[in-house]
Amino acid sequence: MAPKPPFEFVRVRGAREHNLKNVDVDVPRNALVVFTGISGSGKSSLAFGTLFAEAQRRYFDSVSPYARRLIDQVGVPEVDSIDGLPPAVALQQARGSAGSRSTLGSVSMMSNLLRMLYSRAGLYPPGQPMLFAEDFSPHTPQGACPTCQGLGFVYDVTEKAMVPDDTLSIRERAIAAWPPAWHGQNLRDILVTLGYDVDTPWRDLPRKDRNWILFTEEQPTVPVYAGFSPAETRAALRRKMEPSYQGTFTGARKYVLHTFATTPSELMKRRVSRFMSGTVCPACEGKRLKAEALSVTFAGLDIGALSRLPMDRLAEVLEPAATGSTAPLPATAARASGRKPRAQPERAGHAGAPDVLRTPHLSEEKRMAAQRIAHNVLERVRTMQDIGLGYLSLDRQTPTLSSGELQRVRLATQIHANLFGVVYVLDEPSAGLHPADGVALLAALDRLKAAGNSLFVVEHDMAVMQHADWIVDVGPEAGEHGGHVLYSGPLEGLRLVTQSHTARHLFGQAEPGHRAVRAPSGWLQLAGISCNNLHRVDAAFPIGVLSAVTGVSGSGKSSLVGHALVDLMADHLGHEPAGTEPADDEETRVGAVVSEGRIAAGADAFRRLVKVDQKPIGRTPRSNL
Repeated sequence: MAPKPPFEFVRVRGAREHNLKNVDVDVPRNALVVFTGISGSGKSSLAFGTLFAEAQRRYFDSVSPYARRLIDQVGVPEVDSIDGLPPAVALQQARGSAGSRSTLGSVSMMSNLLRMLYSRAGLYPPGQPMLFAEDFSPHTPQGACPTCQGLGFVYDVTEKAMVPDDTLSIRERAIAAWPPAWHGQNLRDILVTLGYDVDTPWRDLPRKDRNWILFTEEQPTVPVYAGFSPAETRAALRRKMEPSYQGTFTGARKYVLHTFATTPSELMKRRVSRFMSGTVCPACEGKRLKAEALSVTFAGLDIGALSRLPMDRLAEVLEPAATGSTAPLPATAARASGRKPRAQPERAGHAGAPDVLRTPHLSEEKRMAAQRIAHNVLERVRTMQDIGLGYLSLDRQTPTLSSGELQRVRLATQIHANLFGVVYVLDEPSAGLHPADGVALLAALDRLKAAGNSLFVVEHDMAVMQHADWIVDVGPEAGEHGGHVLYSGPLEGLRLVTQSHTARHLFGQAEPGHRAVRAPSGWLQLAGISCNNLHRVDAAFPIGVLSAVTGVSGSGKSSLVGHALVDLMADHLGHEPAGTEPADDEETRVGAVVSEGRIAAGADAFRRLVKVDQKPIGRTPRSNL
């Protein structure tokens, strides 16, 4: 056999990262290489912990010490040598940024292009000055809605949230929103001085008194007699005794909102956020922009409405602008957005901001510039469609995306970047993807490979394995019984590896598991569920058995189970699900999607709710099992 040309393969010698057993392996470049094996066998340790970590370390060696401080670095991998390793990009399973301002549009950079498109090619109302791209951004002071500060939600508190148990008295801490310890006792003592009844159950107090205690903006300062009973306090006031101190009262609502806005303590902010709820901003209708920006339209839609379109419909709206053909009429854009067409006011392209479709008198240079922006956006949208994400909209918040969806968004960004000679290391890109959408994913991987790149994919999906140019099977078992490369070569050769669990399942040699079918003990019935793309859906789940909820990507599985079912059961049980972490960004938590609907039957069969999601268990390097 002729010797392999240099750098045709990435040569790994003596890899000992985690449970790898002094592994030697050659991995081809410019190919789709799939790392297989059971969970814990060591495939991620080889692909990410060794190959990607070494590529990143070599890159850091070439940058300045100052720049290294700004980048998260992985450790030096335990390996003797790696030859022929190109620069690497990792696309791992990770949830979206916790920030409520992070959206699909901001992650993919398409929102920036749309802002430029509206600035340069939008239709302005008569007499309105030209707006710059920053004026169409909810993340800048000049573009954000002044009512909601660019969040799309306004936050407030309700009596039910602040007083969860109205059978308690004020002395028994009925007002849960008030601070604990001395500060809360101080507010109760002030109410005694003011003459309010702190020993009667909250629900029996006059409505006028309850409203004042919770919602007043007044802040009276009164004498406080610490440790005195109400009768003793009244007597002390009559005798004008020297008080323990002068105390200032703060209403419960004012305390919650002020603490949330000003406290530097994350613990305090997290505590008071439990009493807040978010509603759509009435000024911008959730579009997060000031009125001047929303008055500018393109193809009959303002930028907020355009960002809410699924990308499949967004492509239809942008197609005429990108190709320079006739613009879709406002009625066409209205149909694309799912609303009825309405009469449009007289508008004109701004003198400094040409509308590529409706101002033919403008210079060819300006017309071409606007057309290029629309074409650039459309190209990115097409890439998203190609990998099965056409159902998403640009205003979709990244924390609501599954890890698989977010990884495919990053994959689409890399496809559009047109890099050459790079190793892409991917962590189960098929995760959460319905088999019907798998063809689009494989086509996207082929596009990256055809551009002159190498793909190292950690994967369990059989369709991806069968599509691979090369298989690296790691095992045979997990943990200390794994860490060996059982096979490295074309797919067909794996058939002969008797130790491989992958081979037995891939080539139909494994016996399928069998078990007795259990009968449900009852049914949990949900009625009228509306959440994200679910609209008045009824669903029934069998009790006491394992149920699987399936459907193509974007069909509403997570909305039904992860949002609606969890929200309704938590409300019925009166507590948050066990196993959930507090939101990193409290603005995201209080402004989360509210599920509508009800539990029609079966809720009484449950006493506790536990939610297990894809969020990482630990938050710091010190976190361990």
